[in-house]
Amino acid sequence: MKTLLDIVQSRAGTAPVRLGLILGSGLGHLAHAVDGVAIPYADLPGFPHVGVSGHNPHLHIGLLEGVRVAVFGAREHYYENGNPAAMRPALELLRALGAGSLITTNAAGSLRPDIRPGDLMLLNDHINFSGLNPLIGEKTDARFVPMTTAHDPDLRAALRDAAQAVGVALPEGVYAWYSGPSFETPAEIRAIKILGGDAVGMSTVPEVILARFLGLRAAAISTITNMAAGMSDEAISHEHTKAMAPLGAAKLEKVLRRFLRDL
Repeated sequence: MKTLLDIVQSRAGTAPVRLGLILGSGLGHLAHAVDGVAIPYADLPGFPHVGVSGHNPHLHIGLLEGVRVAVFGAREHYYENGNPAAMRPALELLRALGAGSLITTNAAGSLRPDIRPGDLMLLNDHINFSGLNPLIGEKTDARFVPMTTAHDPDLRAALRDAAQAVGVALPEGVYAWYSGPSFETPAEIRAIKILGGDAVGMSTVPEVILARFLGLRAAAISTITNMAAGMSDEAISHEHTKAMAPLGAAKLEKVLRRFLRDL
């Protein structure tokens, strides 16, 4: 019986992958720039079931800026099926393909007046505001994962250098994971702000925890699509997120391409 790795390597070849990339809302087009193969998630046993509009449920493996990458065009969020470990099979595959690092991206709401829609934010830490964890149920002592440097300092430095090289502002901040799918209330945003959050979203934290559990270095960048609830008069909705995501996506693509060229 073929394993998941066998299935992927039969289509994409056995050359090792250097880095994985999970794309958030508005960034799906970057996957199509990969010179290689695109495998539908539906063809991969155990892979996440993605039901969010605006995402591209394909695994793209090949060259991007001369680096062999595995690009996940979509993620399964906790709010879709109540499984915080939904991305574990995908990240286990990434490690099996030889990758040592994961860059994950997301759309987020800002809690800082100096970080506006269309801007980017490099995560230097996170708050698990949801209280959920993808390692609940793991039987081995490996579940006790240290998270002091969950957002890898060397990867962050390389991303900052890439942003500076292409003239894109990349402030750093703390991301708070909210389970969704409803958006946060103004009171919840005030609570997150008191706790030290700079942006809020519905993804990424489970993937960073899983990456560290699997021995992958991790870094993450948010595309700011809106000011968080109570921070402005704008109407917050998923349609608004999809409409605003491309504003920051062009900047993020520049940063990621330069980051890959510099590897």
